[in-house]
Amino acid sequence: PLLFLSLSLVFREQNIFSLMDILGGGGGGGNTLSAIAAHKADSLRRDYLVTIEEKSKATFLRAYMNWRCMSAGSSRVCVRMVGHKMEESYSETLKEQMSIVEMPLSDPPLCISCCPVNGDLLVGCKNKLVMFCLKYLVINQNLTVLDFERSLILHIDNLIPAEVAFCARHIAITTELDVLILKLEVVQQSVKKDEGPSTHTLQLELDEFIVCQKPVELLGEESKLCEIPITLESTELLTEDTKRFQVRYLLFRRFTPDQSPFGFCEETKLHSVQLLPVYQTGSVTAHEETENKKELLSLFCFFSLPHVGYLYSVGKLVELISTYQYSEKSEQAVLTPQFLHVITSENLQCFTVRCSAAAARDEDPYIDTTVKACPPVALDVCTLRMQLFIGPRAICHFRNHIILLTKADMEDITERRKPTRRMLSRKADSIKSRTNSESEPGWNLYIINTVSTVQLYREMVDYSRTYENVKTESCIHLLSEAHLLVRAAIMDPCFLTSDEKEELLRAFRESCAFLGDCYSRFDTKDYHLALPYYRMSGLSMTEVLKRLVSEGDEMQTYEKGFVFYLTHSLNEDLNEELSKESANKVLQIFYLADPVQLPHILCSPCMRNVCPVTAVKYLQKVEKIMPSVVLTLTKAFMALKMGDLTMYELEMDSYKETILACGFIGQPKLLRQRKEGMVLPTEFAVHLKEMQPGLLVAATVALHENSKIELEEADTFFKLLCSNSGNAIPQLLVDFWEALLVVCSQEEILQELLLRVTSQYVWRISKQQLPETKPLKTTEDLINSCNHFGLIFPWVTSIMSVGSPSDKDYGDDISKLQSLLCSQSIDIASALPVLEPLTEAGNVGLTIHVLCNTRLGKYEEAIDQLLKRCPDAAVLYAQHELKDDNRVVWWNKLLPELCKRTRLTGNDCPGLISSLKEALSVVAMELELKDFLSLLPEDGTAAFFLPHLLHCSQRKLLT
Repeated sequence: PLLFLSLSLVFREQNIFSLMDILGGGGGGGNTLSAIAAHKADSLRRDYLVTIEEKSKATFLRAYMNWRCMSAGSSRVCVRMVGHKMEESYSETLKEQMSIVEMPLSDPPLCISCCPVNGDLLVGCKNKLVMFCLKYLVINQNLTVLDFERSLILHIDNLIPAEVAFCARHIAITTELDVLILKLEVVQQSVKKDEGPSTHTLQLELDEFIVCQKPVELLGEESKLCEIPITLESTELLTEDTKRFQVRYLLFRRFTPDQSPFGFCEETKLHSVQLLPVYQTGSVTAHEETENKKELLSLFCFFSLPHVGYLYSVGKLVELISTYQYSEKSEQAVLTPQFLHVITSENLQCFTVRCSAAAARDEDPYIDTTVKACPPVALDVCTLRMQLFIGPRAICHFRNHIILLTKADMEDITERRKPTRRMLSRKADSIKSRTNSESEPGWNLYIINTVSTVQLYREMVDYSRTYENVKTESCIHLLSEAHLLVRAAIMDPCFLTSDEKEELLRAFRESCAFLGDCYSRFDTKDYHLALPYYRMSGLSMTEVLKRLVSEGDEMQTYEKGFVFYLTHSLNEDLNEELSKESANKVLQIFYLADPVQLPHILCSPCMRNVCPVTAVKYLQKVEKIMPSVVLTLTKAFMALKMGDLTMYELEMDSYKETILACGFIGQPKLLRQRKEGMVLPTEFAVHLKEMQPGLLVAATVALHENSKIELEEADTFFKLLCSNSGNAIPQLLVDFWEALLVVCSQEEILQELLLRVTSQYVWRISKQQLPETKPLKTTEDLINSCNHFGLIFPWVTSIMSVGSPSDKDYGDDISKLQSLLCSQSIDIASALPVLEPLTEAGNVGLTIHVLCNTRLGKYEEAIDQLLKRCPDAAVLYAQHELKDDNRVVWWNKLLPELCKRTRLTGNDCPGLISSLKEALSVVAMELELKDFLSLLPEDGTAAFFLPHLLHCSQRKLLT
């Protein structure tokens, strides 16, 4: 019998080549074809044709390589066995000849399938499946030829496959009533192969007296219980790169003859099993002109009974997507990413599919958000078109072409009916027919040019308008179908090089706009989808307003979807300013539809041109019903825009300053707005900076603590507000850092703030730079309100009391810096590089040095510095710092150093003598008499030390 052929191999440049022309060149004349399969590669020279041929009761499996040479007129043929090494003599002529590869099998082949992803071949035999890997053999730099290697056998007991499908190591097998889907998974080391269900499971079913097979559906892990054990046998030559596989069961489904909704049918058999890959190549945002390497995104499996078809997703999740009910018994079906084409005894039907919707969710699990959306997978299936044919027998699909094989009996021809409706063809001459005079009369081959995606999309959109005011859900359904149609075309790997690329992108954006219109205009439960669809459409807010708002219609009502879209759009930082007319219209819309949102809407940068007088009028009406701090602040904002300072002061006096500061948390855009990613101060912030800087700083601190503004954003905010360029730090920003230190609890941010204020204090002191505005807090204020500023130590005060007059000009910064170092908060090791500029800054530098050494535990170095530069403070330092475990420094370091320096200077330094006496008093109280005596210098004057020795001995007697 004449067998139908994949168009990818017989359709080239709009010409049809006879399959027999190809097979005849290899001596295949007289052979009976029982099955045929093909692989279409990216390169024309890397595809092949595989056939199951019967002759003289013998069955052959053959692969035809480089078969286009036969259709081009060449008669050269090379016949060889699979895996046979190429002879050098063929190397120069292989380009111009067809190769026939014989593929011997131990059992007759029953069915075959080619993997569309990598070209591997799967052959179904009784109780086994044989996998052949496609190999690319490099003959020379200009010639690469194809070959196969038998790599794996799947032994399946008690199973005779009727059809197989093979794609990306996924295998779908059907018998008359069973479907089994498997996946071959690569394992790194030898694992125990799955041998199917345990004997316990089988025995259990026998104990339950199960005689008749029941219809069953097992998904995922449960499909292991299908009673079909599988054993793997590797036939490859073992190398280090040899891959080992294990079987994972994905789906098992068993039907019974009475499963047809049309009643008992003896001819109930499964047919048309197919695995459909969807690739990740196409993208609605792609602009590259070069085709990327195809990456598998999703995989779908279709199979059919005579009256119903089933479409499953078998990629990341195994689930039933759609069920297709046919109007009459089907003969064959073919699935594409856009449609399901089904032939019955007298017509060709076309149904919608949900593959693109499922694939979109595989690509982005969070697609249904405020940014992106996609129609649901569970939409009802639609029959798009139907066309009458006489005796359809087989069907296949290639791009935008349907190929149909028909066989018309004489009685059918005489009773032929005219088609009542055009289906897929737009032109009468788009259907070509060829009759083989040598074959049985009535056989016909049709090539049907299907309507282009864009044209069919237009028709569906036009048709949806008939339901706009009648059936809301029908309108949305039709537009969703049109959207999925375009989305499927965009996900096709050929999209990037398609002539329709720009048209498809325009149609995609337009379909999103139409869906946005539907969810905005209609009262639906999914009204929130208006936002993501409008965003994907690329429409501006002004354009959306023009689509939905009628001019001069004061009585127009606005649905939730439209208000939802406007609310989110206005609350985000868009770089779009509405005109005065549009802004006032939006104001009116929210006053009518959602008045509580008015304060937030008016703070949007998009509403910058709104009429403040009208805004205040609406706000006053809302305030009578729902007063709030945010509303009051918004009224004050509008008063500033109007230039009405009296009204502004009246509104600001309504609440205490602390409540007003917290009110900005409810609407930060009153103070700061974002444009192109940058934080900008508002007119309100500028006014507060001049009139109420304390409120501005307190409000900004509240925003930071409530995650409404980041630390770096606040830096930019204050620099722009104070017109400071470069790295200059305005005092208002330092005020913000100091205020933030009071409330900040995050250690990482805390250390950053401490370093920032320290750096600023150091910079001002070293550069003798006064702040441009009066600081909001003094050192005393910070010590009293913030535990990160400590009380200044007495010895620090002692050193500073003899400082230079210039230090008093920068006394606030100096005291704040010393107060910071007197606390335990700042990380001294990190602060040392920042403090470096003050190393030579007189008494200020001395206090910084000694404070740092003390925090680092370097007490002896601190004493050396004090004795060298300010000996009067040495004992005062020791009394404050040398306690507990550090008291030993008194007699090990301080006392010997004082004695040494006193001896060298004599009576010229009364401060040293005074310090020495203080040190002797402390040491005499702490040490035993013997230990004290051992510390005294040998050349000392006994009269000088006698009072301390007496004091030491008296303490001993008392104890």
